[in-house]
Amino acid sequence: MKFFEDSQNRAQIAVIGLGYVGCVTAACLANLGHRVIGVDRDIHKVGNVLSGKAPFYEPGLEELVRSTVASGRLSASTSNEEGLRDADVALICVGTPSEKNGNLGLDQLRRVVADIVELLPKLSKPLIIAVRSTVFPGTCEEIVESALRDHPNVRVVSNPEFLREGTAVRDFMDASFLVVGGKDSAAVKRVADLYGPLPAEPCLVSLRTAEMIKYACNAFHAVKISFANEIGALSSELGVDGREVMDTLCKDAKLNVSAAYLKPGFAFGGSCLPKDLRALVFRANRLDLKLPLLESALPSNQHQLERAIAAVLALPAERIGVVGLAFKENTDDLRESPVISLLEQLIGKGRSVRVFDPHIRLDNIYGANRNFILNAIPHIGRLLDNTLDDLLSWAGYLVVTQKPSAEAAIQIAASGLPILDLVGTSTSAPVSSFVP
Repeated sequence: MKFFEDSQNRAQIAVIGLGYVGCVTAACLANLGHRVIGVDRDIHKVGNVLSGKAPFYEPGLEELVRSTVASGRLSASTSNEEGLRDADVALICVGTPSEKNGNLGLDQLRRVVADIVELLPKLSKPLIIAVRSTVFPGTCEEIVESALRDHPNVRVVSNPEFLREGTAVRDFMDASFLVVGGKDSAAVKRVADLYGPLPAEPCLVSLRTAEMIKYACNAFHAVKISFANEIGALSSELGVDGREVMDTLCKDAKLNVSAAYLKPGFAFGGSCLPKDLRALVFRANRLDLKLPLLESALPSNQHQLERAIAAVLALPAERIGVVGLAFKENTDDLRESPVISLLEQLIGKGRSVRVFDPHIRLDNIYGANRNFILNAIPHIGRLLDNTLDDLLSWAGYLVVTQKPSAEAAIQIAASGLPILDLVGTSTSAPVSSFVP
């Protein structure tokens, strides 16, 4: 393992908690050139580290512990006071186990924070506390910052870990993802600089965003595994090789294994996604095969639509202008467009509403597309404006349901109208983004 002897931005670091995350973090940071003291109440763990041994098996860890202890970069103690005495940064890496009801157990975090508060009068320099433990958004504010509000020389950041047991050392040293969040930009940058020699470009975010990112990542991993397993199960029942299906699916790096669709926004619609999900679930049910994840997709989409409808109904305006009618931009396909359901609710609640979509001309649509919209809203023609200017001059509030063109975005921004953005449009107008 390469030792970064010429590492810049060296720091004195206390790593509190020498479990899987803490011990790997301590040894790897020492390998980057920092001076690190690992602190744990477990005498066995501390004794192992001091003797150059890893307190548990993790590939590559014992080598790192041995070399960094021998170099004097890594030591260990059972005393928080000893660990914090000269520390620039304290990384909290204690466990946050599940309680019986599924909530996080934060007793260890509270204990560590209480210990730090007691020791602060003895410290001679400012301290940055970085919470590396997995905690729910708001925890750093409610538990850590609140306990330290009377100590102006202490800053709090969130620095979640993304280490997998069995590959933790490699995940740390060859990191592709580094997140640090906080309210003090200097403290955030200082913690990010600890990882300077690593290949990852740091993501500097807000405090709660950093806490939430960890949960989003783990939930996404769990969803991916469950999705692959359900596709595999259905494929098997249909006499299809599920591994071949998923291997081939993963070859599409533009839409499948990519950032495509991974942005909070409005509900999905159109002629494909709802129909095909219904067909998969129907066929699975016929085979007596339960696919809870796939079965939940359409109900989840419906809940997102209902949240959007509630947000629009809460707008303080008599005249609501809706930008977009088709299920997405650059199409005139109205089939299963969530905007239709939105309009039905607005009309039913007596709201005054008008709509503009650059690609919708009622005289030019026909067949299933025309039948769908006329069955849903027979008088849709009376609600459609021919130009965006017409809509902007009438509306008191805009609801954006599809991404507008660059030209339309400029017009919308210039109008000065307040906006409820359901799709994450970039505009300089007063915007209320819809991120439920």
